[in-house]
Amino acid sequence: MPDFASISPHLNVRISPRARKLMLRLDATERKIHLIVPKRASLKSAYEFARQNQGWIDEKLATLPDAVPYHDGVLIPVLGRQLRLTIDHDNIYKLTKVFIEDDRLVVRTNLDNPSGRISRFLKKTAETEFKAIADEKAARIGKKIKVLTLRDMKTRWGSCSTDGRMSLNWRLIFAPAETYDYVIAHEAAHLIHANHGPQFWKLCHDLSSDFSTGSSWIAENANELMRFGALFHPEKNEE
Repeated sequence: MPDFASISPHLNVRISPRARKLMLRLDATERKIHLIVPKRASLKSAYEFARQNQGWIDEKLATLPDAVPYHDGVLIPVLGRQLRLTIDHDNIYKLTKVFIEDDRLVVRTNLDNPSGRISRFLKKTAETEFKAIADEKAARIGKKIKVLTLRDMKTRWGSCSTDGRMSLNWRLIFAPAETYDYVIAHEAAHLIHANHGPQFWKLCHDLSSDFSTGSSWIAENANELMRFGALFHPEKNEE
């Protein structure tokens, strides 16, 4: 089997029965480059394709901002506030508790790595906040949110159907308030308009607290939201 790791240790090979051609795709959440290989293609041809595009691979990995693992003392933006992560590790704790206290995100745990519990708490916090905002915006246009689901989506910030089913990327919790407000307004506008025509954008603008700031930030800083809780960052000089 070709040595794909020699091209990049962050290159992940995926055999796809549906793919029609070789493709490279940046996964900012997992901080990897996925090499999509059609089922009928040879691994040798896939290796040559990746080798010929090594410059693109290195360039894309270098654009990722430094990862911010859930380590004691790091600053994490939560719903527009900068919180200091404070991890109190002691075997006297039988259960892991995560809570916000003043300007701190406090974790009391006996786990060596409570990252999963921290993410679970942040998802629940995001769900509570985002649901309140979504319900308010839907009510303004005479609609209701039937189901709100938070996901860890790799390429989208949200989706919404006209029947009231909305999905949001939980990582929006790391964005400024104007930004997640804009994304929720964008999805709420789809309760009425399934397309992105002029009437949709007018409604989206009307529902946003700060359309310009929110839309600009997410367009320019999307990868920032993927760095928190990540395990590593590929160094630019890595071979």
